Amino acid sequence: MRTSEPMSQQSSGFIEYDELFIGGAWGRPASAARLTLTSASTEEPLGSVPVADEADVDRAVAAAVSAFDQSGGWPSWEPARRAAAMRSLADQLEARAPEMARRVSSQNGMPIALSQMAEARTPIVTLRYYADLIERLPAEEERPGVRGGTTVVRQEPIGVAAAIAPWNYPQTLAAAKYAPALAAGCPVVLKPSPETLLDAFLFAEAVAASDLPPGVINIVPGGREIGAYLVAHPGVDKVAFTGSTAAGRQIAETCGRMLRPATLELGGKSAAIILEDADLNLPEIRQSLVRATLGNNGQTCFISTRILAPRSRYEEIVDTIATLVSSLTIGDALDPATQIGPLVSRIHRDRVEGCIAKGEAEGARLVTGGRRPPRLTRGWFVEPTVFADVDNRSTIAQEEIFGPVLSLIPYADVDDAVRIANESNYGLGGSVWTSDPRRGREVANRVSTGTIGINRYLPDTGAPFGGVKNSGIGRELGPEGLAAYRQIKSIFT
Repeated sequence: MRTSEPMSQQSSGFIEYDELFIGGAWGRPASAARLTLTSASTEEPLGSVPVADEADVDRAVAAAVSAFDQSGGWPSWEPARRAAAMRSLADQLEARAPEMARRVSSQNGMPIALSQMAEARTPIVTLRYYADLIERLPAEEERPGVRGGTTVVRQEPIGVAAAIAPWNYPQTLAAAKYAPALAAGCPVVLKPSPETLLDAFLFAEAVAASDLPPGVINIVPGGREIGAYLVAHPGVDKVAFTGSTAAGRQIAETCGRMLRPATLELGGKSAAIILEDADLNLPEIRQSLVRATLGNNGQTCFISTRILAPRSRYEEIVDTIATLVSSLTIGDALDPATQIGPLVSRIHRDRVEGCIAKGEAEGARLVTGGRRPPRLTRGWFVEPTVFADVDNRSTIAQEEIFGPVLSLIPYADVDDAVRIANESNYGLGGSVWTSDPRRGREVANRVSTGTIGINRYLPDTGAPFGGVKNSGIGRELGPEGLAAYRQIKSIFT
């Protein structure tokens, strides 16, 4: 529909951008600062992009405020018109899906088979889901008054939304914020993670080519300082963040002082409870079990990295998990055969290796993995690792590692398993494995968590996602995700 093309070039696979996408147009950033993105698989440079400074954030917020406040602006568009514009963005993302998957996997190490499903497809599904939702859900209703009269209850857009996305699922988790925000009528200022920016610029190209009006989506790449500045900006009305619990607490403190609503999806240390009757036939459950416990090389907040096994079958289950993990193909993230790719960076690999060393020092039994793959001399690789005989009070059982490290913990009976699962500061995901789905549901009901699966774990766009305890506040996805970007007005008649 629009304006200038990005000043970018690609030669020999190296991608360069010189402009930022703010206010519906590409333009020079206020600062000359740049970031170079590096391949997690090869350690080679992938591209170079500009980063925003505070002046760029000011411009982005101002553009979003204008898109919200101006006569005929985004909130005033009829739901069907907003939905059509959102579907046009979905179409533009669909046209870029193969390249989006490639860029994400190159940067953060996500196996390309997963990236093609999650990072290339899920944002498209999410946009179309919310476009459909606003066309069928009325924004207001009439209620008979208890004391007579009638009350009109209106759901109105909350205002400008600041969306801060992480590097592990950068496009999927960004879409979980901007899609419901757009549906509600809220313009967005998106801050992507500095570890994954090449995909964010490709997303900006899709926005520029879509039917969204200027200022409805603005992108300000940068680090923690830019994120903190955006969160505290007086022009922002709502914050949505996915990331660490430590960063979430800082955002919550800022938003609390400003009486600004925030949705925070934070860390996790989820438990997979394997019941005595579970059928662990690996050919049948292999894909579901790997996805639930080691998804994205362990770089997933909700995965069940604590595996709780009954003492009556403990060594059998240890052997089964070890067999599964040691059979996984480790390799370049862009190889379709890869099941475990590299971690996102050298710093992150060093941290994961430190956690593995801590597990050994605290007395856990290292069953398989725990080192760098000998044949892979470049890239940030760590073998998927299994510890047995883990004390639930130990560091590796209580702290989020965010890598391919599993802790097997024995339990006496179901009550003991539920107790162990709930003895965590987190409560984001989890799973129950059983041959009796009804019994699995009964156990799942007792686990203190925001989400849980039975014989699998796979979040659904139409269902609310989020955590309890240190795993966050609020919910994304589903109708509840749309409600997070609306405020309620009662009109008494």
